[in-house]
Amino acid sequence: MLKAALHVHSTYSDGEFTLAELKRLFLGLGCSVVGITDHDDHFNPAKLAAYVRECASLSDSQFVFLCSLEYRCEQEMHILGYGATALAATQKPQEIIRHIQNHDGLPVIAHPKDSMFPWIESFAILPAGIETWNSKYDGRYAPRPATFEMLRRLRDRHSGIHAFYGQDLHWKKQFRGLFTEIQCDSLERDDILQALAAGKFSGVKADLDLPSNGELSPELAARFAARHNRSDRMRSFLGVGKSALEKLGITAPASIKSHLRKIF
Repeated sequence: MLKAALHVHSTYSDGEFTLAELKRLFLGLGCSVVGITDHDDHFNPAKLAAYVRECASLSDSQFVFLCSLEYRCEQEMHILGYGATALAATQKPQEIIRHIQNHDGLPVIAHPKDSMFPWIESFAILPAGIETWNSKYDGRYAPRPATFEMLRRLRDRHSGIHAFYGQDLHWKKQFRGLFTEIQCDSLERDDILQALAAGKFSGVKADLDLPSNGELSPELAARFAARHNRSDRMRSFLGVGKSALEKLGITAPASIKSHLRKIF
């Protein structure tokens, strides 16, 4: 069994941690795998080659960076390409999914907005997974049950689509308690990707163990809905306050922003 942190960003794109810092951080949290997914639009070929080299140089018999890219698509859809590090010449989501597959990667739609659900469900080319809990976008307390419901509808068409769980880690003061346990004993890239593709993993947060098929009991779905709605209302309230201050030319201190990132 491998403990992993998926959907993580470094200073190669818009993260605050270097790759070396991320390795130290996650080793200290008991992880042996980090799915590093820096944004594709921060790279040119030379920088991308350096990124791939550094991920490889920091990987060893105890720890591995699953070197990947997060692709920005039309209408601000983002698709994680676990194991894919080739830049694409398109921003069309279904072409990006195919691009990732053609480069032996695993395409996962990241933090989809509710408004995108009908669009995603219309796709003829489906991803390997949907990020059903992104602890940056959804918050640390609970995911949106509606994302799991969309996944269920997609699985009616193709049972090989799985529920993924990602931290979307950018900041040093950010919650990082959502992990993925992969049923794999090997730290080889291909073995990890095969286990993820086969759904041999679960999302783990404290006492929660969430399946890769995304099936939630009615009780857990109701609990998630209540907790997410409560957290979302608080975040919306704080967002309104932030906008009001900005209109007055007042910027919230960085220390307060940093503290709120850790809470939410």
